[in-house]
Amino acid sequence: MLGSIADDFTGATDLATMLRRSGHRVCVVVENGTLTPDQLREVDAVVVALKTRTAPRAEAVRASLDAVDRLRAWGATRFYVKYCSTFDSTDDGNIGPVLDAVADAVGAARAVVVPALPANGRTVYNGQLFVGADLLENSSMRQHPLTPMTRSRVADLLRPQTPHDVGEVALPTVREGADAVRAALDASAARYTVLDTVADDDLAVIGEATTDDVLVSGGSGLALGIAGPRLPDALWSPPGTDRGVVLCGSVSATTLEQVAHAARTQPVRLIDLAAAVADEQGTIAQLAAWVEQQPVASRPVVCAARERADVRSSVDDVEVAPVVERVLAGVAGRLVARGTVTALIVAGGESSGSVVRALGVDALHIGPELAPGVCWATGSAEGRTVALALKSGNFGGTDLFTQAWEVLR
Repeated sequence: MLGSIADDFTGATDLATMLRRSGHRVCVVVENGTLTPDQLREVDAVVVALKTRTAPRAEAVRASLDAVDRLRAWGATRFYVKYCSTFDSTDDGNIGPVLDAVADAVGAARAVVVPALPANGRTVYNGQLFVGADLLENSSMRQHPLTPMTRSRVADLLRPQTPHDVGEVALPTVREGADAVRAALDASAARYTVLDTVADDDLAVIGEATTDDVLVSGGSGLALGIAGPRLPDALWSPPGTDRGVVLCGSVSATTLEQVAHAARTQPVRLIDLAAAVADEQGTIAQLAAWVEQQPVASRPVVCAARERADVRSSVDDVEVAPVVERVLAGVAGRLVARGTVTALIVAGGESSGSVVRALGVDALHIGPELAPGVCWATGSAEGRTVALALKSGNFGGTDLFTQAWEVLR
């Protein structure tokens, strides 16, 4: 079994999607959730979804080591530390400390560092991380409120976080094949090695070169190079109906485009941020009632912003983001408890975590892929089977909010 640790909820389903594509039967365990013996017999890979990306270091390390212990108890013999494809982390961040702790725990002498996800425009060339055609430091990630990315060399991002050496392997070596990559890794004294990766074929080479490594690390893309046994998947099945709702805490450019596209055919409700700050519970009740008033065949959208002008960081000196997360989680809880919806798309990593926690979902069984890094998954909430698509803000096509439902029919 492959045991994986993801530092946020959307990252966990992102990784699980890629593992499923490469032939694994996958289950995502939410934080301290558990799996039954019957479930364990039906999976080749387990991803533990944590919320540690911006948590205090000690907390992130403790949660990650606890996840390693559980994964080992469930039968994992190889391990994968998953972080964001844009390496979201400051010099005081958690990627290095978590890698150090996990490597020590599993006895790994080395681990590759592969944040690339070429399908979504995240590539590494000459050690530099690109977002599309832009260096990471010139992308929108430069203005990230929690982890502003002002450098692009992955080794320079990781070195301040670990006392261990960080090496690099350039693209020509990767293009020579798995034996050349393995030889380069064997010859290096570095504990961590960043590998150039600009295409899915490069991921396959790295996956083959690290087949015998007890620990790997990266974004979700590396999973495409880790071949699974391709056995029949008995865990995934869609819920009884496809009545659904879209809940958007993300205000990324991609999500705003998806909201605008959905608004052509679907009802859209903008969260009144001032009202939410003043009265969260009242706002939750109003939004849930609004969703219930929409036509049964519709896919209503509740969002924090419809356009860039709607984006606000605070209202009356109150930070808006946590309020939005709690409101969306409250709306999800009411709608699922009443049986109004059986499927939810949630946009935004923090919002996804809040919704999953509010629903009390312990485990997610991974289903069909909707876009690179986005999939349907099912879990048990309020005694019902619900389908969830947890979407990182920048992932998915423009029509995701309208086309995702076809898969559930």
